[in-house]
This record gives sequence, structure tokens and C-alpha cells, in this order.
Amino acid sequence: MLSTRSSLLVSLAVVGLALTACTTTPPPPPIVMPPPVKVVSPPVVAPVPPPVEVPPPKPAPAPLMTPTTFSALPGWDRDDVREALPSFLNSCIVLIRRPDWSQACAAARALNPNDGAAVRAFFENNFVPNLIRAEDGSDTGLITGYYEPLLRGARTRGGEFQTPLYKVPDDLLTVDLASVYPSLKGMRLRGRVVGKKVIPYSTRAEIDRAEVNGKELLWVDSAVDAFFLEVQGSGRVALADTGETVRVAFADQNGHPYKAIGRWLVEQGELTVEQATMQGIKGWIEANPARRQELFNANPSYIFFKEERLPDPRVGPKGAMGVPLTPARSVAIDPKFIPLGAPIYLSTTEAASEVPMQRLMMAQDTGGAIRGAVRADFFYGFGNEAGDKAGRMKQRGQVWVLMPKPAAR
Repeated sequence: MLSTRSSLLVSLAVVGLALTACTTTPPPPPIVMPPPVKVVSPPVVAPVPPPVEVPPPKPAPAPLMTPTTFSALPGWDRDDVREALPSFLNSCIVLIRRPDWSQACAAARALNPNDGAAVRAFFENNFVPNLIRAEDGSDTGLITGYYEPLLRGARTRGGEFQTPLYKVPDDLLTVDLASVYPSLKGMRLRGRVVGKKVIPYSTRAEIDRAEVNGKELLWVDSAVDAFFLEVQGSGRVALADTGETVRVAFADQNGHPYKAIGRWLVEQGELTVEQATMQGIKGWIEANPARRQELFNANPSYIFFKEERLPDPRVGPKGAMGVPLTPARSVAIDPKFIPLGAPIYLSTTEAASEVPMQRLMMAQDTGGAIRGAVRADFFYGFGNEAGDKAGRMKQRGQVWVLMPKPAAR
């Protein structure tokens, strides 16, 4: 009976626990938090910039060559173009090998040089004049002059002959840049080799200070005349020790840019622009002999010469084309803008004057100071009278280039 009672007690206990469990308070439901409220900031409105005034487009640059007619050339009908024909025939020595020039050159050779009407008709029928303009559209520029001077010298140093004219030094290196960069046709780099590097060649000051021993071509009696011989590019030397007169021509240059000593004197306040002629510069040197070398050194460019025979004193020196220059009918130009050898028509005024000078010329030379489209250097010829005019020539003028009709644009 004990075991039955025990079982009954256990059963009652289990039932009681079950009833107790059923009457326990249920846990509260979980609190569900509302989703966070996203605070949206008001959009930032950038300030509206004021309207930008757009500048009008720049006008297209004026064409470098503007075709025109011979009737538009001032003074064309008054120029005796027969005087220009020999100079053009000199150009044709080179130009006739070019297809666009060969026809005109062949026709020129068949002309009667004494028939003015025929010569004029030749130029009018075979060429188109083109007005030259600068990149800013200007059609006027600086016209200067140069000449072939006569110096006194000797083959050996002694007495009054103490200033050397140098030949090309052995260590002067010339690199034709067009061989590497075809776009740089006509440009050359000059220098010398030191170790494994090519460095700039010596400046004028360095050359004059060190001297180029063994490379003296001739000795002259004036350092001033020697300097201005470099400016002209060529000249003649009457040799006191042999009695002969020889021509000295441009052979090479040290690679430094040409800088006008007249401009340097103006910048220093020593001369006015009007006074900065060859005559004015020489006068300043006479008044300031102690500063002569300082003035010369302001131009770092230096010219080396070669000697040439002078079989006919009436024939001018050779220009950059390699053909003789004709006094008053040859001109130096910048070949970047005007084809070397081409006829050009020049309208300017006589040296230090308002008298018109309008004539047909040939672009047969170049120069370190001749830079720009509307820029020309008028060749006056040989001697003191030519030098007087060239030294005073600093006028404004216009330039037309005559291009063969098949090549005219």
C-alpha cells in the first residue's frame, strides 16, 4: 500500500507543478522601436555666378602674302626695271633648277635687256605681286641699309696693323638641325666639344680676350672698322705690305645672336633713337674710347671671314644665295618669310629723307639683324658714299614679293 500511496503523492505533486506553471504571468511583449527618423537637410543651393562676358573670337591672322596687282604697286610705272634684270638673272643661276621658277628664268634669258617695255611686260606676265604682312596684320616695317667697306690692312702683324680678322676656328662645330628635325630647315647649331658635351661657342668678349692664335686671316689698322665689317658681312682690304686689294667674305659665325650696339646705346641713355646711326655710333666711340670694348661686347655675335680674289672690282660680293649682289637692286631679307632669290618690290624713302624710293629688287642675302616678315636691308654697293647712305638708312616701308604665276596662291 506504501508504494501505491507514494505513487499517488508523486502524481499529485506533478499535477500541482503543472497547474502552477500554467498560472505563471506571461512576459510582456517585446518593445518594437520605431525606425529612426532620417533628418534630411535642405539642399545647399550654390550661388549663381554673374554671367561671364565672353570676348568675341579673335580675328584670323592676316595672310602673310596678300595677292594684288602691279597697278597697286606705288611707283611701279616709274621704275626703270631694266636695271633689275641683271640681278634677277643672277638669282636664276640658282632658281632655274627649281620647277616653279624654271619657266620664268628661261624667259628672262631670252629678253632684250635694253627693251624696257619688254622687260616690264616680262615681270607683269610671269609674276603675281603679293603684299607682305606681319602676323599682327601690319604691312609696314623697318628698312635699313648696308654696303661693302674698304679697310686698310696687312698680311702680317706690325705697326698700326694690330686688329685681327679671324678665319673659322678648327674647334667650331656646326650641326645642321634639319638632318634631325626636318621642320628646322635652315637652322644650325654652333658650338664646340668639351669632353663628351657640345657647349656654346665663345662669345665676342671671350674671343677678343683669349685670341684665336694661328687663325688670323689679316691684320687691319682699326678695331672700329673691323667691328663694322662684321656688321656688313663682307668687305675689301687694301694690303699695305703687298699692294693688292682682296675681298673678305662671311665664312661662319659663333652661334650667338646678333644684338645691335645702337640699340644698346639707346637703352643706356647714351644716344637717342635718331642718333643711333653708324655715324652716330662712331662719334660716340671717339668721345668714349675707354668704353669701346664694353660697347662691342654688348653684341656677343662674332663673324669669321675667308679671303676671296677680286678679279673685277665692279662685281659685288656674294650674298647668302652664293651669287653677286647688285648695288641698289639687291636686298637682304628674312628667308623664313620671303623666298631667297625672289624679286621683291620695295616702297620706302631715301636715307634720312622723305623722298620716295620705290624699285624692283632681288632678295639675295640674309643677315643676323634682319628678322621679321616686313624687314629688308638695302645693299648700296661699295665705297664711302655707299657707306654714308647705308649708315643713315633707317626708314619705314612696304614690301611685295613677286611669285611665279604657276606657284602663286
